[in-house]
Amino acid sequence: MSSSPLNPTPSAPSARSSRPARIPRISHASRSSSISRLSHLPRLAVLAGAALALLVPLLLRGWPAQTQLIVACSLLMAATCFASAVTVLGAGPALRLAVIAICAGWFAEQMGASYGWFFGDYDYTDVLGPQLGQVPLVIPLMWFALSYTGYVMANLIVWQTPVDAAAGTGRTLAMAFLAALIVTAYDLGVDPYMDYKLGTWVMDKKDGWWFGETLQGFAGWMLVAFVIVSAFRLSSTRAMRAAAANAGARPALRHVAVPLLLYGGLMVYEVTQGVPVETRAIALFVMGFPLFCAACGLARWHGERMAVPLGKPA
Repeated sequence: MSSSPLNPTPSAPSARSSRPARIPRISHASRSSSISRLSHLPRLAVLAGAALALLVPLLLRGWPAQTQLIVACSLLMAATCFASAVTVLGAGPALRLAVIAICAGWFAEQMGASYGWFFGDYDYTDVLGPQLGQVPLVIPLMWFALSYTGYVMANLIVWQTPVDAAAGTGRTLAMAFLAALIVTAYDLGVDPYMDYKLGTWVMDKKDGWWFGETLQGFAGWMLVAFVIVSAFRLSSTRAMRAAAANAGARPALRHVAVPLLLYGGLMVYEVTQGVPVETRAIALFVMGFPLFCAACGLARWHGERMAVPLGKPA
């Protein structure tokens, strides 16, 4: 029996119901709990990196102190960048970028050391610590840190935001090219230092046109960095668009500033410690210019962020 509008009669409960079942929704408390758990990930990444760095003297017992210091600093650098990336990009995209950069970086270096691809013929020494194949383990970590730095700085320079949400193949390739330029600018000063001062590798050809370094190496840096950033951008368009649209979850200034502080620290080191000394002036300009432009973009992003109420789109 069914009730009518004129004579409503309560119907008895039955196993079947004509009303569609209500789809359960995730409560605000559940979403908050999930976000809260993810919010601890950056801190855990830094703590894990710091713990590994502190264990380096035990893990690399018998290795020179210089090697232990390089490995410890590389671990801290990669962990800090990953923590920043989790906050700025999101956990999934940060992990995707790390996997792409580490795998592509190791492959390029392995092919270079084995067959002379990308960077020319060279062999790594033991200065940079333990190796996987013919590549020191710290090298792929550096490719991740530098690729993330180039990605964020390129976005800040052009769009005054750390995350570029727009799609389009042309724009993707252009932004990846700018990121590759930023990464390679660092290499202009560090390559001669790593070769002649630290002796981290031995080049088969020692009469290159750049303080003894071959120009092929810089072309290789451009290519590998371009491939890493392009692959990340093309595979993360939807995630980046969602991150940029979520105005209520904008990252704090300190997290976005991490790549700039890293790049600035590397620049200061090259300017004060570069070998040959001519590379010090070169590093100041080739790294200082993109760093200054990115800092201006960061300042504008932060100013607009503070002017927009939380939860409202910019």
